Amino acid sequence: MIALVQPIRLRQPRVGTRKLHHMLGASLEQAELKVGRDRLFYILRQARLLVQPQRAYHKTTDSHHRFRRHPNLLKAGPDQVVPTGPEQVWVAGITYLPTRGKFVYLSLVTDAWSRKIVGYHVHGSLQTEEVSQALKMALRGRRGSAPLIHHSDRGIQYCSTYYQNIHDRHGLVCSMTDGYDCYQNALAERINGILKGEFLLNRPADLQQAAKMVAQSVRIYNQERPHTALKYKTPDAVHRASVLQ
Repeated sequence: MIALVQPIRLRQPRVGTRKLHHMLGASLEQAELKVGRDRLFYILRQARLLVQPQRAYHKTTDSHHRFRRHPNLLKAGPDQVVPTGPEQVWVAGITYLPTRGKFVYLSLVTDAWSRKIVGYHVHGSLQTEEVSQALKMALRGRRGSAPLIHHSDRGIQYCSTYYQNIHDRHGLVCSMTDGYDCYQNALAERINGILKGEFLLNRPADLQQAAKMVAQSVRIYNQERPHTALKYKTPDAVHRASVLQ
């Protein structure tokens, strides 16, 4: 069992045991091993291979500014917008990445339906022009032209005239949290946590190395990591299948 687990853990060092059990399905059959999920938990615990939770916090949002805020269209209630397919709601967030030198930052745009990371950018400052590169990447890969909501916190970058002009040019509808409340942008925080907690485990030397690590991590997350909310399918598979429909 450990021999089967190790190749997956090399690429996804902190993938959880439930996902591991799903990913090992075909390999278990070929090896004629009848190992349930609880048994796998026991084996990994004995081998000291269970993933331990990590917690860290570094504020990247300045919500005290003069720019215009927008209502939260995803907030629970009678008017809540719930996506039924890809490219209907994108959520954006910023997180920090420690390097051997100073902190760098990672901006992400994720499709709320498929959980696919559709845009990302690693940058050395919190300037709006840098943060916007993730959205520009997402827009370059956009397939359809249906109405699209962009949801974020009320950070100064997202509220700025520069960022809002991108919304206007591409017909995006803006949605924002009610103040600085990470729980109202839970999906963005979750994706940030997955990348940092499961993939970006080694501290890069500098911004350039961080960018390479992020690019590889995003590919593995999108194309190889099964997602519980997607019935253990990968974000890329769900996104492509839904867009083709």
